[in-house]
Amino acid sequence: MKKAVKTGKNVKKSFKRRKKTVFSDAIKAFMLVGVIVVFSAFVSFIIIMVHSTMNNNDEKIEQTIINEEIPIVSENIPKEPKAPTPEITIAPPSPETSAPARETRRVPRRTETPAPAAPLPSSTTNVTPPAVRPVASIGTVVFVIDDAGNNLREIEPFLRIPGPITIAVLPGLPHSAEAARRIRAAGKEVILHQPMEAIGAQNPGPGAIYTGMSDEEIRSILARNIAEVGPVSGINNHQGSKVTMDREIMRTVLDFCKENNLYFLDSRTTADSIVPVLARQMGLPFAERNVFIDNEQNKDAMLRYINTGLTRAQRNGLAVMIGHTWSPDLAPLLTEHYPVWLSQGYTIKTASEIIK
Repeated sequence: MKKAVKTGKNVKKSFKRRKKTVFSDAIKAFMLVGVIVVFSAFVSFIIIMVHSTMNNNDEKIEQTIINEEIPIVSENIPKEPKAPTPEITIAPPSPETSAPARETRRVPRRTETPAPAAPLPSSTTNVTPPAVRPVASIGTVVFVIDDAGNNLREIEPFLRIPGPITIAVLPGLPHSAEAARRIRAAGKEVILHQPMEAIGAQNPGPGAIYTGMSDEEIRSILARNIAEVGPVSGINNHQGSKVTMDREIMRTVLDFCKENNLYFLDSRTTADSIVPVLARQMGLPFAERNVFIDNEQNKDAMLRYINTGLTRAQRNGLAVMIGHTWSPDLAPLLTEHYPVWLSQGYTIKTASEIIK
C-alpha cells in the first residue's frame, strides 16, 4: 500500500515536471518566433529603404537626361545645287518665316540741295566682289533696296556693296532721276518702285496708281515714271495692298510690263495679292518678296531676318529679301557679311537674273 502511494506521488511529480518543461518550451518557441518576426520585419524595412533609394536615384538620372540641353544642328549644311526651272516663282510668305508687310511709311518730300556727283565706275563696270574660295551653291539670294530718290546721301553706302543688288527708285521726288543715274553708274540694277494705293489710305507719294483709274491713266503714269528714272529692268510696288488685290488694275499694270519687256516683283504687302495668279496666266516673268529685312531698326534684328531668308534659300533654292535706303545700319551689314555668305556657298544675284 505504501509502495503504491509512493508510486502515485512519483507519477504526480513527474507530470508536474513535464508540464513545467512543456510550458518552458512553449515560451522559448514563442520568443523564437517573435525574434524571427522582428528580424524579418527589419530585413523587409532595409530592403524597402534600399529599393526606394534606387528609385529616387533613377528618377534623378532620368530628370537630368530630360533637362539636358539637346544641341541644335545647324541648317547651314551645303546641299546639292538645285536644277534651274523654266519659271521662277516664290510661294507666298508664311507668318513664321517673314516679317509683316510695311505700308505705313510716308514718303517725305525733301529739299536737300543735290550734292556734286562723286566719281563712280562706268555703267559697264561692276564693283569687283572680294575673292572667296569657290564652294558648291546652296541657294540663291536677292537683295532689293526700296525707297531710293528721297536724297543722294542714303544710297551712297549701297553703291559700295561689293556685289549685285537691285535698287528700287521712287518717282517724282527731288533726287529720283539722279539717284537712278548713280545706281546704274555703280553697276547696280535699277527698277521702278511704283507707288500704289494702300488699304489704310496712307499717302503713297507722287506718281501713284489708285483704284478707279482708267487704263489710259495707269499707262500714262507708268510711262511718265519710267521716263524719269529709266531705263529700268522691272517694277515693284510701293505700298499697294489695295491695288495688288484689284484684278483689273493689275491686269493693266502687268500688260504694260509685258509690252515693255519688264518683269514685276510683288513686294507682297498683302497676302491677298492677285499678282501671282494673274502673272502666271499672262505668262509674265515675276517673283515675290519673302522677307522684309529692316522692320526693326537694329543690326541684330536685321541679321536675324536675313538668316531667315538664307534658311529659306537653302530649303527652296531662292529667297528675295527687301530692305530700305533709310536704314542706316543695313548697307554696312550687307557689306560686312557679303564675303561670308559667298564663302558659305550662297549665290547672290539681282532680281532680273532670277526672274528673266
